[in-house]
Amino acid sequence: GFADFVALQASLALERAERRIRGNRYKVPRFLDEDLLSRSSYRLGLVRLAERTGEDPEDLVIRTTRYLREIAATHSTYVIDLIAALIRVLYTQGYHRRIDYDAAALERIAELSQQHSLVFLPSHKSNLDHLVLMYILYENGMPPNHTAGGINMNFFPVGPLIRRAGVFFIRRSFKDNEPYKFMLKQYIDYLLSKRFPLEWFMEGGRSRGGKLREPKYGMLAYLADSYRRGSCEDAVLLPVSIAYDQIQDVGDYAAEQRGGRKQKESLRWMVKAIRSLRRRYGSIYLRFGEPIFLSERLTPYSGDLEHGDPDEQALEIQKLAFEVGDRINRVTPITPISLVTLALLGNRERALTVDETLEIVREFVEDVRRRSLPTTEELRYEDPEQVREALDALVEHGVVTRYEGGTDTVYGITHEQHLAAAYYRNTIVHFFVTGAIMEMALIAAADADADPDVVFWEEVFALRDLLKFEFYFSGREEFRTEVEKELAEADAEWRETLAGSRDDVLGLLRKTRPYAAHWVLRPIIEAYHVTADALVARDHRLDVDRKAFVDECLAVGRQYVAQRRIRSPEGVSTVLFGTAIRLAMNRGLLEGGDVGMLMARAAWAEEIKALVTRVDAISALVEAQRTGMA
Repeated sequence: GFADFVALQASLALERAERRIRGNRYKVPRFLDEDLLSRSSYRLGLVRLAERTGEDPEDLVIRTTRYLREIAATHSTYVIDLIAALIRVLYTQGYHRRIDYDAAALERIAELSQQHSLVFLPSHKSNLDHLVLMYILYENGMPPNHTAGGINMNFFPVGPLIRRAGVFFIRRSFKDNEPYKFMLKQYIDYLLSKRFPLEWFMEGGRSRGGKLREPKYGMLAYLADSYRRGSCEDAVLLPVSIAYDQIQDVGDYAAEQRGGRKQKESLRWMVKAIRSLRRRYGSIYLRFGEPIFLSERLTPYSGDLEHGDPDEQALEIQKLAFEVGDRINRVTPITPISLVTLALLGNRERALTVDETLEIVREFVEDVRRRSLPTTEELRYEDPEQVREALDALVEHGVVTRYEGGTDTVYGITHEQHLAAAYYRNTIVHFFVTGAIMEMALIAAADADADPDVVFWEEVFALRDLLKFEFYFSGREEFRTEVEKELAEADAEWRETLAGSRDDVLGLLRKTRPYAAHWVLRPIIEAYHVTADALVARDHRLDVDRKAFVDECLAVGRQYVAQRRIRSPEGVSTVLFGTAIRLAMNRGLLEGGDVGMLMARAAWAEEIKALVTRVDAISALVEAQRTGMA
């Protein structure tokens, strides 16, 4: 009615006047039900939904209204202030320094918010991730994000509290619930149209292995659909890297990778997590990647989305997701701890002194500086103090073991510590995967009877395809350019060298510094080796149950470690077995079949074994150079 409309407009005007005084950090929906449920798009959409489902429109009004209240955040300015204060108390318990971030980048983001709808897409390493980003936005006077959270976090008292600070909850599964999907779309349309910033973790859940997880496309697809429907003029995707010196979750992650069960979120779980912060974990680092404008990637669609090409739309979403992941990786900073774990894990379980660790790390530091890779601080590896500090910090948290009492103090990683240490190494592994692929392809080119240049590029792209569920790769042509840049770093005349003899190709490989394949790819390839062998051992006539097969792979992996058939204990991981099984499914190897299926599985196992041999060759070359024999 007219009176209600005037009252609503008056209230909105008062709210805007109040915000000019109190600041943008309190920009939140005040009249969500009244505003959203009176929109013509909601009313028209409800009529179409009733026609499509055959349900009574009045019943749909009741159901969708209930779903809106189940989903939507219900901001309270008091709770926003309260949560911000609690976050500061919480993170300063374990992270004694302030959160490190680029204030200038945040100012540019604030300027973008004046004209565009913002969508923050952070990496997900810890349960602190959302709190850290929320606090930084609050500290800089920016409005709180509307953050998509799993329904598993909606437990008392956490759920009601964080809902009032901006989290909205989504069910794990609602595939067949058309009214729920309709209401979720309407809610996203409303937020974008009003320029309320959005946030979600594209990986779905926290990374258990250190690398970015494979993206989930659901929320990104909803966002793209909303933009195509014209809910906003433009939306800007903001890749965000949230990195830590150390995290309190790493022990739990290692246990889960060994086959342990994930701890269920509850009040007891929350109290335990808070108590675990009463130790020194170092610092937290926030980095913002280059923004992506949807107007430059998608074409708005004026009409029903069902009339568009679903395959083309799905491909657009996949490309967007991988571009976001790639931009997060590019700004993820390298920490001293990640370099130290890299050195220890790449050294065949041999304990090292501080000086020996420094010698290995120095080569990587030179590479980091030459390539201008992002770091958390200046890497001071002219003297051993920074290395000692990183090693002692890892010892404090049980990730590294210190051996004292002899002629020198040495540091090592036991079998039980491998997965925890590998977590920190894996946070920077993406910076070295292109070089690792290049090394493996050079080994293949040197051993081939055919044209080494042809074999080299075939192997490069075969490895890129093999590892597509592990890493965020650039497009095919851009990736080729990246490999060519790596080759040019090793030898300016690489084109002529690669077209030469076997000795020429091996000479090009020996010029590569630092070697990476033996530590970047060995855990992955050995996990694939275990998976392929376990697959061959199964009855090829029966379909493979993915969940049960992970347990089989764990058993085979433990056997192979005991027999020294694989060298990396971190290769026995539910995370790596999961991606290996996904790859096998992608290649059609999980379905039961005739003898042809057995042969296909055996062929894949041989392909992986050949890669293990190449990794061994790189390891032998590294060891020969270390001992002065090459």
